[in-house]
Amino acid sequence: MPALDSVHIRAATRGSALALWQTDHVSELLARAASSAGISLTFERVVVETVADARLDIPIWEMGGKGVFVKEIQAAVLDGRADIAVHSGKDLPARTPDELVLAAVPERADPRDILIGSTLAGLRHGATVASGSVRRRAQLAALRPDLVFEGLRGNIAKRLEKSFDFDAIVMAVAAIERLGLDLSDRVVEILEPEVMLPQVAQGALAIECSVSDDAIRTLLAMIEHAPSRIAVDAERAFLDELGGDCNLPAGAFATIDENTIIIEGLLASFDGQTVIRDRRVVDISDGATTGRSIARYLLDDLGGSALLDR
Repeated sequence: MPALDSVHIRAATRGSALALWQTDHVSELLARAASSAGISLTFERVVVETVADARLDIPIWEMGGKGVFVKEIQAAVLDGRADIAVHSGKDLPARTPDELVLAAVPERADPRDILIGSTLAGLRHGATVASGSVRRRAQLAALRPDLVFEGLRGNIAKRLEKSFDFDAIVMAVAAIERLGLDLSDRVVEILEPEVMLPQVAQGALAIECSVSDDAIRTLLAMIEHAPSRIAVDAERAFLDELGGDCNLPAGAFATIDENTIIIEGLLASFDGQTVIRDRRVVDISDGATTGRSIARYLLDDLGGSALLDR
């Protein structure tokens, strides 16, 4: 382990309010960890505009799936403009470039989704719900086939502003909480995982750096939250087994209970007419293996492979 006296970290990030909050949060975590270790730390943001952020007129799944939010952020580390890349875990494809390593997953925030504008039961017949996520749409369609869906893109503030044009919108609880947004004047319902299984690594932050940068890896290891990392690794293994960046409606959620890990995975058709899921409780050491096993079970035994061919 390299000896560290002082470190300057350049953090690549998207420019949205949420992305900047996340990067500043990582900065604060690193500052506390460095201080406790007697290391002098300075920190700067390297704001990168992604094509996905610039082209709000195109649905995410048409742009190539979740990886569109991270490729340009990763490129900033790969070409030397930044030392680390700070991502929302749910945006990160399951496969990391060989030159990078997922070096830290800090303590995870609330992974659930939230319906804003109405409760699920309170939505009128034929109500319009806006979401940019095929996972959210499919699961809601399975519960309420009468619902009509519209796309929803933009930063958190813009999506909340647009929400008044629809009967309801769906967002991540973590995004609302991290930005300290007050929804007390709105009808809301937090959707439990039994109702809507979260996206892989939703609520978690994922921090990448160069695989060869031992000093930065040592520092990032100080802000790793082991239970969150184990859960996220299990979920990402599920996604990897589906194909790395599966554009189908898919989700996975893992929780730690002492020495066991509870993992559930889901795969659906876009219209929600087919939804298959599996849940297992195993030893904590078997998390990633079980994540893969659940994916294979959905694909091979429950007919999920036919969904991939559509």
